[in-house]
Amino acid sequence: MIGKSLVALAAVLPLAAHAETDTVDTTVEVRGHYDNGVGTSGAASQGAVTAELIANRPALRPGELLEFVPGVIVTQHSGDGKANQYFLRGFNLDHGTDFATFVDGMPVNMRTHAHGQGYTDLNFLIPELVDRINYKKGPYYADEGDFASAGAAHMTLANKLRDSTASVTVGENQYTRSVVTGSTPLGAGNLVYGAELGHNNGPWVEPEAFHKSLGVLRYSQGASDDQFSVTGMFYKGAWYASNQIPLRAVQSGALDPYGAIDTSDGGMTSRYSLSATMRKRTADTLLQANAYLVQSSLTLYNDFTYFLDDPVNGDQSRQQEKRRMGGFDVAQTWFSHWGGLDVSNKVGVQGRYDYLSPLALYATRNEQTLRTITESKVKEGSVGAYLENTVQWRDWLRTTAGLRYDRYRFDVDSNIAENSGKVSAGTTSPKFSVVLGPWAKTEFFINYGEGFHSNDARGTTVHLTPKELEPIDPVTPLVKTRGAELGARTEIVPGLQSSVALWKLRSESELVFSGDAGDTSASRGSYRSGIEWNNHYIANSWLLFDVDLAYSRAHYTEHDEVGDYIPGAIGKVASFGATIMDLGPWSAAFQMRYFGPRPLIEDNSKRSATTAIAYARLGYKFNRRWTVQLDAFNLFDRKVSDVDYYYASRLPGEPAEGVDDIHYHPAERRSLRLTVKTTF
Repeated sequence: MIGKSLVALAAVLPLAAHAETDTVDTTVEVRGHYDNGVGTSGAASQGAVTAELIANRPALRPGELLEFVPGVIVTQHSGDGKANQYFLRGFNLDHGTDFATFVDGMPVNMRTHAHGQGYTDLNFLIPELVDRINYKKGPYYADEGDFASAGAAHMTLANKLRDSTASVTVGENQYTRSVVTGSTPLGAGNLVYGAELGHNNGPWVEPEAFHKSLGVLRYSQGASDDQFSVTGMFYKGAWYASNQIPLRAVQSGALDPYGAIDTSDGGMTSRYSLSATMRKRTADTLLQANAYLVQSSLTLYNDFTYFLDDPVNGDQSRQQEKRRMGGFDVAQTWFSHWGGLDVSNKVGVQGRYDYLSPLALYATRNEQTLRTITESKVKEGSVGAYLENTVQWRDWLRTTAGLRYDRYRFDVDSNIAENSGKVSAGTTSPKFSVVLGPWAKTEFFINYGEGFHSNDARGTTVHLTPKELEPIDPVTPLVKTRGAELGARTEIVPGLQSSVALWKLRSESELVFSGDAGDTSASRGSYRSGIEWNNHYIANSWLLFDVDLAYSRAHYTEHDEVGDYIPGAIGKVASFGATIMDLGPWSAAFQMRYFGPRPLIEDNSKRSATTAIAYARLGYKFNRRWTVQLDAFNLFDRKVSDVDYYYASRLPGEPAEGVDDIHYHPAERRSLRLTVKTTF
């Protein structure tokens, strides 16, 4: 989101075929960072980011790759080994619900997860190997299913690298990162490889000691219209976590702002995957297919309420899962002419199966198990099929109509017999889009679509709360959403690419499974609306500016005396970026992100603080082989929050019912990181 910049505007012919369902066989020539020219998408909020932008922007954490999607905010409320927390379009997306993320066709969102539905952990990625990020917003696309109501991001890995590189980064708080990436011809194709080792203590009183190792091996063969790839990836990480802390403890001086109540919180995780993709295009058809196998595990120790539930041992819990996941995505497109009109028809089938054993929640103290709260084996399978038709009615009019059907089956075997069971559910999602123009280098969009997100399988069969064993009703397995958007994109001003989108989204229910409590809580239906304005300007060949602004409103659709505000719903987002490139041997970047205040409870009487953080980079290229970069994070050393919550917790000596308070995770202090990179 911050610092997106163009090296050159796209030399775009009208109706250029960027979307795979477009029927006009012209090309878009893009040199640089941001592939969002007029004629390249089906909505004003759809776009693409290239590898050059990713390389030119500093990032504190790998999850910040998603901040390249305009309007997305990426934060962290716990240890860096845990999935980030995401915000977009009036949503507190928690760890990923309602925003679908993919890497080479593999879904990153973990459904029926030990910690949070749609859990999206991007720590397994090496950013240097990401070649492109294609993003969409809203439920307007037939090929997008679960978790994609607010949007989706598809990351693709490079099939070939320009140079092989080795880099070492050192920084404050014992931060180190060593990376090797490269590619080499192999047989009729190309082999891409990457490896990374990293360590970070962070600014915390109790060192985070986050250590991770990851690697990628990828073989690809063929050109863009006839290619396949096979990719293997692995990742392991372990850390101690400084979770959110109560404001009252910091204000009283009892706790350092970078301290922790329970210093034994932390976690460990692993992920191994094997995936394959294929793309084959002829004059009249396009076949795309991918398949994947993933094995992952996660153990998390969290204590958010301290001594509220258990005044003797404390409230720490262990969330644990081991997952095996497999799936596929196959789509066939036919290009033809009906009565002189260019037409494309696309048919796709997607399937996924998750097997989790164990999937559990335990009460612990200092990471020692005290008792089992809930323990399950879960089998969750789904299949989705869709049709999509695109017609070029006139040079200035294109329509896309789609229909999608998804079917899910949940099978839960719980240690609480009443919570075991099998449930099936299905949902149909129509889609429709209109593209008008271009006129005077300007085009207009009308989009409508229905979507959904799945709920945790355990919530669909639950009858007793895991902790108190009190009666509870199961939740709806699939939650329906409906959205619409009006948008425009223009390049009428030389050097400026600008787009605006006015959108709305309605959800039948804010149903969520709470991994911390081990049960599902249902809330009312919701309505969100907003506007986004994105601008990318080339001042000259070496200076570029970017401004992205977003405003949204969110509220429940059914009135309740407690209030109708949605806690954590994002409102105002703004970012500004300036990039200097190839000014002799020098390069530089500056970017600032503003994250506005949010309601923390339903009556809006408690609100979060605002957060504004700046990053900066200064680079110098000694020669073709050697480069040095200095990155500064939280450049102005702002004392702000990464995230804020409002709930009851209990510290020693406080009343048994606890104290309602703001709990926050402070943003990291200003820190510097120096990178030395060589090519070979």
